[in-house]
Amino acid sequence: MTDSPVLPARPPSGADAGGEPNSPADRPASAAPAVAARSLLGTAWLRIRRSKIVLAALAVVVLMILFAALAPLLSALEGQDPYTTRTSPDVLDDYGTPGLPLPYYRYPSADHWLGVEPGLGRDIFARMAHGAQVSLVIALLATAVSVVLGTLLGAAAGYFGGKVDMVISRVMDLFLAFPHLLLVLSLTPILQSRLGDTALGEGSLLPIASLVIILGFFGWAYLARVVRGQVLSIREQEFVEAARAYGASHRSIVVKQIVPNVMGVVLVYATMMIPTNITAEAALSFLGVGVKDPTPSWGQMLNAAQAGNWYLTDPWFLAVPAGALVLTVLAFNLLGDAVRDALDPKSSRG
Repeated sequence: MTDSPVLPARPPSGADAGGEPNSPADRPASAAPAVAARSLLGTAWLRIRRSKIVLAALAVVVLMILFAALAPLLSALEGQDPYTTRTSPDVLDDYGTPGLPLPYYRYPSADHWLGVEPGLGRDIFARMAHGAQVSLVIALLATAVSVVLGTLLGAAAGYFGGKVDMVISRVMDLFLAFPHLLLVLSLTPILQSRLGDTALGEGSLLPIASLVIILGFFGWAYLARVVRGQVLSIREQEFVEAARAYGASHRSIVVKQIVPNVMGVVLVYATMMIPTNITAEAALSFLGVGVKDPTPSWGQMLNAAQAGNWYLTDPWFLAVPAGALVLTVLAFNLLGDAVRDALDPKSSRG
């Protein structure tokens, strides 16, 4: 009796002759396709774009930034500039209400897209565009100063601890204890007089530089306190301990390991601080210690409308800068709230 040939063992179901699984269900978990990791900004954008209100706010912010950046081009397109005065009787009333623009010049027209201002007859659209440039530059630069100071000092306090933490924390408490507006009101004229003899004291640069320094220098304490609290927990993480074991310097650990991990908090603070600084600049210019005539800014235009009581006879002159200010601050606040919610790790909206 002959022996029957020995047949090779049949591979198990779902595997090929080489023993490899041929269906996704039979593959080990490690062979599953990797999910692309999302960056911090990518995750925030995915959440932000789901809200039409937030997208509208973002559109307003972008349009205002473009409006400010393209101010010279837009003024040239209109054919006007923010400084030329028009006081002739064919532009301003010389009888009933002296200085009040005549009906054709008081409201938007083909020659003056937003009319002319009472008293001096300067073009409102050109001054609004250049005023947006001044207001946003002050707000953005002051926010940048606050963010840099608050992030670095807060990270240093939380990382080093001990006497460094004690000194920085007491300075933070000191800055947070003073009434912010009163402090800015009292120090701005002093700083402007000190800067008058420097390169920053030339022309319209003086009030801009002084407001950036004052608002930026006195706006870092709250962010520093928040960053310090975050760093106190981050510094005990394994990746920080690994960097220390590898021999990285303290500066390298703070800059490369600590700061990137608090950028979510910093970004939220920055988006909330910009409208605060826009409002602060407008308030200081309205009170006469910020941007002064003839340099245009939205706060200065509000001051001009109030100083001559023009808001009673020409409410349009007050409504234009006030409306732009409210719309811009509201858009930034809505965007800041959305960024905060999008970067909140406890948020359930994925």
